Amino acid sequence: MSDLTVTPTGLRFLGYRFPCVVGKGGIKTDKREGDGATPVGQHRIVGIFYRPDRISQPQPWAEPIGLSDLWSDASGHRDYNHHVRKPYTHSHEALRRADPLYDLILVTDYNWPDSVAGKGSAIFLHQWRRPGWPTEGCIALRRGHLRWIAERVEQGATLIVPEALADQP
Repeated sequence: MSDLTVTPTGLRFLGYRFPCVVGKGGIKTDKREGDGATPVGQHRIVGIFYRPDRISQPQPWAEPIGLSDLWSDASGHRDYNHHVRKPYTHSHEALRRADPLYDLILVTDYNWPDSVAGKGSAIFLHQWRRPGWPTEGCIALRRGHLRWIAERVEQGATLIVPEALADQP
């Protein structure tokens, strides 16, 4: 199984390096909800979501994003950092967006399935807004690169975010 590794010059996968961006809060060992940081660690790829009205299914195990699909960021709630559906009255993020950022999402197991309140949620690999534009804590790539990776990544592959990249005090 091939790992995905964040490096100072991009995301390395299958011998290629792809430009990527990380969270606006940098890379942190002590990730917190809302800090905009990408968490250090080894995080498995546990799912793929895609917009079937915009792109084709990249893998047989990828799930379509429907009109009611959400991701809970309600820290302390039992559904925190889990896929939920409308109606959902607690804090959440819509997976079906007007912009293309979540047309294709690789879901990591960061703080999942047994989530700890306040440790952060929705750490995905998704499309970037543009080169150099940071995320809220996810790792983002150019659309074509993300698609190429999604078509080849194995379920359970490891995303490695090295501690050496974390911000120094």
